[in-house]
Amino acid sequence: MAVASPIRRTPTLSRPTPERDTPEPAPSEVAAAAQGDRRAWASLYAHYAPIIHSLLLLTVARGDADGLTHDVFLKAMLRLPELRDHRAFGAWLCQIARNEAVTWARRRQTARLRLAESGPQLPAPRAEQRTPPLDGERVLEHLRKLPEAYRETLALRLIAGLTGPQIASATGMTPASVRVNLCRGMAMLRESLGLDPPASNVREGAP
Repeated sequence: MAVASPIRRTPTLSRPTPERDTPEPAPSEVAAAAQGDRRAWASLYAHYAPIIHSLLLLTVARGDADGLTHDVFLKAMLRLPELRDHRAFGAWLCQIARNEAVTWARRRQTARLRLAESGPQLPAPRAEQRTPPLDGERVLEHLRKLPEAYRETLALRLIAGLTGPQIASATGMTPASVRVNLCRGMAMLRESLGLDPPASNVREGAP
């Protein structure tokens, strides 16, 4: 089945991220896809591909994220008849994406080790002393360094453009947990980027 490539959006703190206003697919649509309904499956892909792509960008290089997104959906297509609770499709799909990202990272690390063992060591490039501009790639680089819970919710907000309730629905988290993770994660991200002073110097909960 031919499907469109996932939406590419670069995370940024300089302008608000447009919120997605598309309704979440109903469990009946998931059930139809499990029965082989191509139109239902295309609808699921259109809704969830940007979400999965956003999560993969936390581990996978941008150039590999598109292909791996398709791999995630191929595995989900094969396993979908095994999913008992169709309401949990979003959280189930996100877990497949996490597993694929871990597998990808392990394979990449193994390849690097083999390459290092088989060839001469090259000197590391000299680090730039100047501070790079605050662009999308720099935000993504710092986003990847946050704790998993925070980086996932922020990726879904900044890259996929989901609202808090949409993030909760997609991941299986409670709306309250999403709000906390977004608040704390954004504070950690801004601190990491040097936009705010360290949290230890700011009273928790202060405006």
